[in-house]
Amino acid sequence: MLAGFRVLIAGLAAALAAAAQGITIDYPLDGSVFPPEITAPAFLWHGPSPASWTIGIEFADGAPEIHLTCAGGAPPPGEIDKRAISDTNQPPPAPTGHSWTPDAVTWAAIKKRSTGRSATVTISGGGARAQIRIQTSRDPVGSPIFYRDVPLMPSEVQKGVIKPLATAGIPLIAWRLRDIGEPRSRVVLEGLHTCTNCHSFSRDGKTLGMDVDGPENDKGTYAIAPVAPRMTIGNQDVITWNSFKGKPAGQSTIGFLSQVSPDGRYAVTTLNEEVYVANFKNYRFLQVFYPTRGILAWYNRETGRMEALPGADDPRYVHTDGVWSPDGKYLVFARAEARESYPAGRKLAEYAGDGNEIPIQYDLYRIPFNEGKGGKAEPIRGASRDGMSNTFPKVSPDGRWIVFVKCRNGQLMRPDSELWIVPAEGGEARRMRANTALMNSWHSFSPNGRWLVFSSKSRSPYTQMFLTHLDEEGRDTPPILIENSTAANRAVNLPEFVNIPPGGLLSIAVPAAEFYALFDHALELEREGRHEAAVAEWKKALALDPGNAKAHTNLGIALAQAGAEEAAMTHFRQAVQLNPFYAEAHNNLGVALVQAGKYGEAIGHFETVLRVNPDFAQAESNLGVALAQAGRYAEALAHWRKVLAANPDNVAVLVQTAWMLATCPEPAVRNGAEAVKLAEQAARLSGGDPGVQDLLAAAKKAEAAGKRR
Repeated sequence: MLAGFRVLIAGLAAALAAAAQGITIDYPLDGSVFPPEITAPAFLWHGPSPASWTIGIEFADGAPEIHLTCAGGAPPPGEIDKRAISDTNQPPPAPTGHSWTPDAVTWAAIKKRSTGRSATVTISGGGARAQIRIQTSRDPVGSPIFYRDVPLMPSEVQKGVIKPLATAGIPLIAWRLRDIGEPRSRVVLEGLHTCTNCHSFSRDGKTLGMDVDGPENDKGTYAIAPVAPRMTIGNQDVITWNSFKGKPAGQSTIGFLSQVSPDGRYAVTTLNEEVYVANFKNYRFLQVFYPTRGILAWYNRETGRMEALPGADDPRYVHTDGVWSPDGKYLVFARAEARESYPAGRKLAEYAGDGNEIPIQYDLYRIPFNEGKGGKAEPIRGASRDGMSNTFPKVSPDGRWIVFVKCRNGQLMRPDSELWIVPAEGGEARRMRANTALMNSWHSFSPNGRWLVFSSKSRSPYTQMFLTHLDEEGRDTPPILIENSTAANRAVNLPEFVNIPPGGLLSIAVPAAEFYALFDHALELEREGRHEAAVAEWKKALALDPGNAKAHTNLGIALAQAGAEEAAMTHFRQAVQLNPFYAEAHNNLGVALVQAGKYGEAIGHFETVLRVNPDFAQAESNLGVALAQAGRYAEALAHWRKVLAANPDNVAVLVQTAWMLATCPEPAVRNGAEAVKLAEQAARLSGGDPGVQDLLAAAKKAEAAGKRR
C-alpha cells in the first residue's frame, strides 16, 4: 500500500514538474504574419517529452477548430553538403526541442481561415500548454527571390581584398531563385571559376547588374545584361569600372556595391575606393569590409559615359551604398569622413567587432541624380548624426520609406546589425520588430512593397533568409523563415526580389567568366614559359569570344614566343582590325613587321600607337628602330632622344642611341663625343656588361676620329 502511494506521489510530482516547466514556442513568434502563397512552416517548441502532443487551431470566424495529435519529434537537421566541409568550419548545431509541420491540406485550411484575422495555435502535452496567434496576409509576395548560396570555408587571402574563400572554393558558390510557394529553390548559376558577387535588378526585372571578377585580377569588372529565361552574360555585356577617367594614376577600383537604376539605363557605384578588409578563420563571421574612401559615380549604358556624381564626389568623405528612388530621380547613400584603411602601426582586426577595426560611422544622405549632374547632398533626419553607423539603405517601391542597417561600426554583416525604418523624407526612425538576435542585413523590398526579405544568423552560423510584412504605415511583423533555402552547412546572402513572372529566369550562362578563367590561366602559363600550352588556352578563350582583341594579341605573343612568327602576325592583324585604337596590338604588330623586314608598314603602326597614346615609351623606341632599319637615321635619333628626355636611365635606348651616334653611315648624324657620354652612362647602369663595353670602345674610336677631322 505504501509503495503504491509512493509511486502515485512520484507520478504526481513528475506531472507537476512538467507543468511548471511549461512550453516555449520558439517559432513562429506570436503575431507572425505569413504570405498567402508560402509553404507550410515547421512549428518549433521546447518543453516536456510526452508520448504525443496535441495541436489545436482556433479561428476568429467561430467555425470548428482544427485538432490533431503529433509525435512532436526533434526538428529535422537539414541536408549537409559534403563539399562544403572543411577544417575551418564546423557542422551546424543539432536542432533540439520538438517540431510539427502541417501537411499541405491542413496548412491550406489554416491560411484560408486566418486571412486578415488571427488564428490561435495551442500546443499542449505533458500537462503543459502554450499559445501563439498567427495570421495570413492578403498581400502576396508576388515574385521570386534571387540569392547567393555560399560555403563558409574561410581562408587567409590577400590583405585588402574582399574574397574570404580560397580560389578552390569559388566554384562551390551557387546562385538560386526561390518561389516561396515551392518547397525548394532552383539553382540558376553555379560552377564558375571566377567570383560573381553583389547584384541588382531594374525595377521591371528586365535588367541584371552583377560584379564579375575580370581578367588580370580586374575586380572592377561589371556585367549589365538583359534578363531572359535562359539568359547569357557575354563579354559584350561587360564593362570595367577601371576605365573611369577620374581614377588616380596607378590605382585600381572595384566598383563597390553597384546598383542598376529602376529603368535599367544607369548604374551607380563607389569608385576610387579604399576598403578596410579583414578576413578571419572563424566561419561564423569570416570577414569585415567597408570603404573608408570613395566617390559616387555613374555609368550610362546607352552612351558609355562614366562620370563622377557632383555633390557625392568630395574626397574629404567616403560615399557608398548608393541606391535609387523608385522613379530614379534621387539617390540615397551613406557618407562618413574619409580616412586611411590601414594606418601605419595599427593592428589588423582579428574578429568582427574587434576594437582594432578602423572606426567609422556613416550617415545616410539624399541627393538628386539630375541626369548625372547631381546636386546638394542632404542628411536624412533619423538616419544620421545619431552616434551609430547607418548604412545599406533601401527605398520602398512607393517611395515613402527607407529601411537601413544600423550598427556601432562599419556596415552590413555585423553581429550587432539591426534593421531600422525611417520616412524617406526624414523623420523618426523605428527599430523594426522583425529583427532577430544576431545579424540582420542584406534586405530587399518585394515589388509591391509589402514584404521585406533579409538575412540573419539568429538560428545558425550558416546565414538564413527571413521575411517580414509591412503595412502602409511601415509597421512590420515578426520574422518568417524561408525554409530549405540551401544545405544546413551553407549560407544565404544577398537576397533580392526579382519582378519576373514564373519561368522568367531558369538559368544564367556566363561565358564571360569562363573566358576570364581561361584568360588568366593562359597568362600564368606564359609566365611559366609554357608557350605552347598557353597557345592552346588562348585558342579556347577565343572560341568563347572570337572578337576579343586582347586575346588575339596575347595569342600572337604566345605564338611568337613559340617560334610561330607568321601565325603571330595574323593574330596581331586581327586585333588591330577589331580595335583600331588598341595601342598594344599595333605595337606588337609593328615589332613583328620589323622582324619580317617590313619596315615601312611597321613605321605606320608605331605612329598609330603614338597618336593613340603619346606617352607609350616602348612604341617610341620601337619606331626609332624601324626608322633606323629603313635608313632614316636622323628621324630615329629624334625618337630615341625623346625617350631619354623622359627616362635618362633607359639602358636599351641609351645603347641604341650611342651605337647610332658612333657608327651611323651618314657622317652628318655621327657624334662620337655624345656617343661616349651615353655609352658611359649605359656602362654605369648595366654594371659592366661586355656588350656595353664594346659599345664604349666603338664610341671612343668614333670620338677620336671626329677629333682628327
